[in-house]
Amino acid sequence: MQDRAKATRDAILSGAAAVFEEMGYGRASLSQVAERAGVTKGALYFHFQSKDELARAVIAEQHRFVTADNASVLSQGLPPLESMIVLCRRFALNLLQHSIVRAGTRLTLEASIFHEDIRQPYEDWVEVMGQLAVRAQEQGQLRSDVDAAAFARLVVSALTGVQITSAVLAGRDDLLERVEQMWELMLPGVVAPSLAGRADELARFSLA
Repeated sequence: MQDRAKATRDAILSGAAAVFEEMGYGRASLSQVAERAGVTKGALYFHFQSKDELARAVIAEQHRFVTADNASVLSQGLPPLESMIVLCRRFALNLLQHSIVRAGTRLTLEASIFHEDIRQPYEDWVEVMGQLAVRAQEQGQLRSDVDAAAFARLVVSALTGVQITSAVLAGRDDLLERVEQMWELMLPGVVAPSLAGRADELARFSLA
């Protein structure tokens, strides 16, 4: 029974992600979610009492997914600056490949509609990037006069803006290119002199 309940809940979250991604919070309905998930409305209400609760669950699942993926990147033991670049690239790839990430990201932008406090995912991103920026500075990858905390906030803000702009103007078809361009423009202003000649190469760094 626990396995069945989990399978049903997972199906509902998958259906909800598809509906929220396509319709947004305002136009989405629980009937649409139940139909997309292939469950009865009774089964849906057993797991989620309202559209607000379901939207919060999608955001939480998106955050869990991205956090786990970030952890897998950090476990690779890359230099800190390369880790920052790969984390941004992987987030872009996850947006392109996973509905739950696209839906959760859209819902964070619409969270004021259902009064959800969505600071935690952003705060977590800033914290991870901040730790990496400090390490990059300690290891001589970033200039000593760079404010590591400010740079971390800039990276998160720039990534957020790049993915929104790419979605609006190009349906995310150019997202990976725009993330790479983001780093091409930022790195020359922050890397240590010893890495100045590698800025373009670093901007294109990936695990694949």
